[in-house]
Amino acid sequence: MKHISILVPRGHTSLVNIEGSHQILSEVNSFLGEMGRAPMFTVQLVGLEKGTSQRNGLFIITPDVLIDEVKKTDLIIIPSLHGDQKEAAARNAEFVPWIQKQYQQGAEVASLCIAAFFLASTGLLNGKPCTTHWKMAAAFRDMYPNVNLMDNKIITEADGIYTSGGAYSYLNLLLYLIEKYAGRDIAVLASKGYAIDIDRMSQSPFIIFEGQKTHQDEPIKQVQQFIEGNYHDKLTVDELSDKFAFGRRSFERRFKKATGNTVMEYVQRIKIEAAKRDFETSRKNINEVIYDVGYTDTKAFRTVFKKITGLTPVEYRNKFNKLEMVA
Repeated sequence: MKHISILVPRGHTSLVNIEGSHQILSEVNSFLGEMGRAPMFTVQLVGLEKGTSQRNGLFIITPDVLIDEVKKTDLIIIPSLHGDQKEAAARNAEFVPWIQKQYQQGAEVASLCIAAFFLASTGLLNGKPCTTHWKMAAAFRDMYPNVNLMDNKIITEADGIYTSGGAYSYLNLLLYLIEKYAGRDIAVLASKGYAIDIDRMSQSPFIIFEGQKTHQDEPIKQVQQFIEGNYHDKLTVDELSDKFAFGRRSFERRFKKATGNTVMEYVQRIKIEAAKRDFETSRKNINEVIYDVGYTDTKAFRTVFKKITGLTPVEYRNKFNKLEMVA
């Protein structure tokens, strides 16, 4: 039997992560029983206090046990902690030495969505790959530069540390763990029983590029706004640096420092985001969209689009365009 500890943190945490993980992992034992096999998991809610208030008292979660009652566990699941991540980490700091000790004793650790922030605060993610909700990627990189964030991924795994991408992609991590512990056949049963798309490994198709403007470099923000308003034109580094009176080298260095992207990466992301909107909402054919966002080389566009979204233009349009589905 594997002991699974689902943490019940203080503050505003994801009830869906907690209850969903508890339900699905507990159901694995039922699947196994129906096949005449022994149960696999003992699933417990593990907290810091006997009653943990959630959402300003709207809900109270009562853990099965407190951390000092769990001497050894096999898997720790950390649900999303919402709000200011530094405050959330400070509020739940008592979990950290317990998680570190359990990991040293052989336990594996999984973070769900933005719980990656709290997991990173333990130091266990340093030098390891990690994913989180794509919308929080820039903030995560700022707070934890020593972690290898791969925000296009649904799941990462390294040395017994697992992370999942945005929101309900935690379900894919649960299936991944079920397959690892109980076998592919049980994971497929869980996939069918809960209508979860098994083997989905990328959140790239769901990422909305909003431009990194949390920095304080106002001249660079002006460049960003210009790019976003003129994405249909062919934009080059030299033209942009001349227009805004930057030396090319200092411009590229300053833009990368402020946004996390090179100038041309940013231009590409803005053009691809505009193309995605067209694919989602219009009846334009693929080449019309390509030309409208300022590409003349259709092969280059398709290559960049697939790299950023994980899908071809046709696959993306078919997935997200309701007009196409109705037609």
